[in-house]
Amino acid sequence: MTSTKRTFKHLTGTVSFSMTCIPCLYRSKINDPRVMTTLSVLLGVNLMTSEDDEPPTYNDSKPKAAPATKKQKPEPMDTEEMDPDKKKSLELKGMGNEAYKKKEFDNAIEYYDKAIELDKSNITLLTNKAAVYFEKKEYDLCIKECEKAIEVGRENRADYKLIAKAFARIGNAYMKLEDYANAKTFYNKSLTEHRTADTLKKLQQVEKVEKERERLLYIDPEKSLVEKTAGNECFKKGQYPEAVKHYTEAIKRAPDDAKLYSNRAACYTKLAEFSLGLKDCDECIKLDPTFIKGYIRKGAILLALKENGKAMSAYQKAIDLDPSCQEAIDGYSRCVSSQSSDPEEIRQNAMQDPEVQQIMQDPAMRMILEQMQQNPSALREHLKNPAIAAKIQKLLDVGLIAIH
Repeated sequence: MTSTKRTFKHLTGTVSFSMTCIPCLYRSKINDPRVMTTLSVLLGVNLMTSEDDEPPTYNDSKPKAAPATKKQKPEPMDTEEMDPDKKKSLELKGMGNEAYKKKEFDNAIEYYDKAIELDKSNITLLTNKAAVYFEKKEYDLCIKECEKAIEVGRENRADYKLIAKAFARIGNAYMKLEDYANAKTFYNKSLTEHRTADTLKKLQQVEKVEKERERLLYIDPEKSLVEKTAGNECFKKGQYPEAVKHYTEAIKRAPDDAKLYSNRAACYTKLAEFSLGLKDCDECIKLDPTFIKGYIRKGAILLALKENGKAMSAYQKAIDLDPSCQEAIDGYSRCVSSQSSDPEEIRQNAMQDPEVQQIMQDPAMRMILEQMQQNPSALREHLKNPAIAAKIQKLLDVGLIAIH
């Protein structure tokens, strides 16, 4: 503590006095446990205990990773001058925490109830009791205790982090009850009080679950068939945008029906929306790799995009599934005709691709290609090697080579 002498001149003379530095006085007293204890009692707020004085939870949150640096432990609280009821309440709380850790949940509740009777202003007693109910899977009681905790916390101006924790615990209870709408509401309330990564992650999880539930509840094969029929009628009339709308609704009602994606791809092709059509073809093939129409429609789109090599591959897969499919055979023929119209242009375009350049500069690949030209039956052996097969497929896609 320091003392400063001040002198002021006044019309009537000079006045001198000493003034003690207030910050110094504050620093000299604030660390005195007796001062802190007195303030705690007067304000009704425990200024000497950690805000996280709760037992660890088992189910409602994952254990947190150990901090990179050790936190300095708070100094032991001086309870000599504390209100006897509050002092006894803290002792009972500690006993409740120990019982909780041992999973002696009924004993823990008994200790917390006795502690609450002695100190009705301590929010952590209520949130601790709620944690016990959560472990006992008595989620409705957990919610009620957290609601009481929030009310007590508001009345006694508790730390917003403790109130946020109570809101988050309500969200956890609603998650267990599969009431996702309420879980989402209370996670948002918790984040409004205090934003933590753990609560934010839980909110994202509940939003994902809620969205998936809504999607599943929307599925209805019968309504999907109605929309598909309406889409077919619009397609026949050349009303392609309307057909897309009907097929899109049909897909929402039956998302695993490969034919619906194929139908919508046909509409996108008519509308020259080739990228969207190609995406639908890929989804169609993914859902049903044996559906020939999916490969044929993909081949048509790729041919329109002048990606003849890829189009040939799509048509070839359709032919492999059904060698007598005339539509696939005709499509493959169109690819060959288009390629043979200007082979030099095709070669120049292909060689602009760095991956193609690397393949063609590989001595081993050049030897394989020469061998294939002299002995076409050797191709089958080379395709057994995945790395070589991928390179051959690339050359087929860009139209540098063709297999007849």
